[in-house]
Parts: sequence; structure tokens; C-alpha cells
Amino acid sequence: MVTEQDKTLEAVQLAIQMEIDGKEYYLKASQESSNELGKKLLESLATEEDTHRQKFEEIHSAIRSKKAWPTTDFQPDGGKRLRTIFARATEEIGSNIKAPNTELDAIQTAMDMENKTHDFYKSQGKNATYDTERDFYEALAAEEREHHLILFGLLRVPQRPSRVVCQKRASFPGWWLNLRTRCHP
Repeated sequence: MVTEQDKTLEAVQLAIQMEIDGKEYYLKASQESSNELGKKLLESLATEEDTHRQKFEEIHSAIRSKKAWPTTDFQPDGGKRLRTIFARATEEIGSNIKAPNTELDAIQTAMDMENKTHDFYKSQGKNATYDTERDFYEALAAEEREHHLILFGLLRVPQRPSRVVCQKRASFPGWWLNLRTRCHP
């Protein structure tokens, strides 16, 4: 008989694998990127995915031993660090950013991965047994949304290099409607 704990552990294990896959993808894409902005952002995203994986592994271990979802200290920064990297790199590189279609395809794939992860975490949050579990999944879903928005900004740079696309907090979906703010140093 499958218990609630078994279902929770299975979902956490799937989340761990999603984060591993994300990290591997971002590292591979960063190595193949021909521009510094792309490399820096993708490497930073790989680091964040690894942080998520580590937190899920801690949760998995706690659930197995305590039979309940643990209290977590996970506090995402809302994408501030990644947006700062994005803004600095764009300022340094200026408007000479060129990205071949393969890089644009890699960014689009990464955006799709972030959407899938976001949807999974939102679903898990809705079905959570514990408040701490729901809060954790909601925080991660929000961070995955931020990753998507930042990738969208990266995708837009080669198309509109004179403008750096910044984002305000927006509800998801429909976030693209709020990507009209121009950033000027």
C-alpha cells in the first residue's frame, strides 16, 4: 500500500532529478555559449539549481527519518542576484551582443524547462500535506518563474540590444505583458 509519505518522497525525488537535469543543462549550455552574458547567466542558473537540489536532498532525508516535512530555511532572493549579473554583464558588453540560433534555441529550451518545473512545484504546493511543504514549493515555484523571466530577458537582448529588458513582479501567466520597463544604468 502506498502511503502519503511514499507519495511525498516520490515527488521530492522527482524534484531532485529535475534540479540535477537543470543544472546539467545549464552547465552544458554555458560551455557552448559564445557570449559572456550567456555564460555568466547560465552558470549562475546552474548554481541555483544545485542549491535547490541540495535543499531537496535535505528534505528527503528528513522525511525518511522524521516521517514529516521539515521546517526549511529556504529564502529565495526573487532573482535579484541573477538580475544584477544580467544588468552588469549587459552594461559591460554593451550593444554588441550577437547570439546564433543555436544559443537562442538553448535559451528557449531552458525557458521551457523552467516553466515545467514551475508548474510541477505549483501543483505540489496545491497538494501539500503540511504548511511548511506548501510554503517551500510556493517559494521554489516563484524562483523558477524568476528564472524564466531572466531567461526571457536574455532572449530579448540579441533582438533589441539597445534596451535591457527588466521585469517587475508580475502574475504568472501573463508575465510578458509587464516586460516593458527599460533599464538604464
